[in-house]
Amino acid sequence: MRRAVIVDIVRSPFARGRAGGALSAMHPVDLYAHVLRALVSRTGVDPALIEDVITGCVIQVAEQSGNIGRQAALAAGLPESVAAVTLDRKCGSAQQAFDFAAQGVIAGAYDVVIAGGVEMMSLVPMRVNRMGKDNEGPLFHARYPQGLVRQGVSAELIAARWGVSREAMDRFSAASHQRALAAEGAGLTARSIVPVGLVERDEGPRRDTSFEKLSALKPAFEDEAAAARFPEIRWSVTAGNSSQVTDGAAAALIVEEGVARKLGLTPRAAITHFALAGDDPVLMLTAIIPATRKLLIRAGLTVDAIDAFEVNEAFASVVLAWMRDTGADPSRVNAYGGAIALGHPVGASGGRLLANLLARLEDTGGRYGLQTMCESGGMANATLIERF
Repeated sequence: MRRAVIVDIVRSPFARGRAGGALSAMHPVDLYAHVLRALVSRTGVDPALIEDVITGCVIQVAEQSGNIGRQAALAAGLPESVAAVTLDRKCGSAQQAFDFAAQGVIAGAYDVVIAGGVEMMSLVPMRVNRMGKDNEGPLFHARYPQGLVRQGVSAELIAARWGVSREAMDRFSAASHQRALAAEGAGLTARSIVPVGLVERDEGPRRDTSFEKLSALKPAFEDEAAAARFPEIRWSVTAGNSSQVTDGAAAALIVEEGVARKLGLTPRAAITHFALAGDDPVLMLTAIIPATRKLLIRAGLTVDAIDAFEVNEAFASVVLAWMRDTGADPSRVNAYGGAIALGHPVGASGGRLLANLLARLEDTGGRYGLQTMCESGGMANATLIERF
């Protein structure tokens, strides 16, 4: 039986996705190429053996258009024989790249493949690819005549319907920064980060934040029309309990286990099970709950058997609702901080989750790690890894 193994995973530092951010002067092709080059160098794999570079990128326009995975592979100096494809599953794009790579290895379509993602949100902002046009169409509008809502409003709806308080969200958010800084200080997450010039660490975690400071922030998504449509909303989602807009890139080398050992490559973990789910596109961010359940059923595991979880912190309410529904042990969730502290470069975030998940398993001696990511449009993917 073929198994897909992670040989290594690397990422750039994550930087604030705005003018003046630590990476904002870079071209996204160069940023991703830097990560690809570092991955090949660290693993020592013969680049001629790489069969594909599967890349997540959400806003595929302007500097990120034209199959950025192929451009970055060539910019990194990989042989011209190495193919590449770029995909968009919204915030789950890099995670989906890992899943497709592992599934291809298991199926026998690949032996050696790179998967990852990139997003430069300082340079190519969200929604710019819509070009001011209707991206939904008449039949979609007929099914959802009141329309979808902004993700921040979806996060508010989740907080209201799951009974997640403003205090709980702000305490969770403060803890995200504390966990991220503690992991950074202990060197637990440094293994996956490759410096980019003088940028050596993540720019997002705030040493001076606190529950009290976060509690003083005003709601970020308050809207009269949404308030009239959803009277249950209490307007408690702020910039402080939401993910940060970020620049970053990540990539992993995924190889068939027997091939890896024949090449002298040491596997760190196997990618073993996968699940996708769709849910209410107005709530938008809740599909991580059915995706997690589906994944556990497929793997024949209970939630208590999972040693570490990475659940993307798109908003604090999302993770808190997921924990309430799944019964996952909070101490096993996002132990090294999440997107509230570290940021969320949408096409690349799955790489940071996977890197932290693997680091946590290795640090604690855990066996199983589960990663899940909510996505625009009411979707989610979930992935199970097993540490060697």
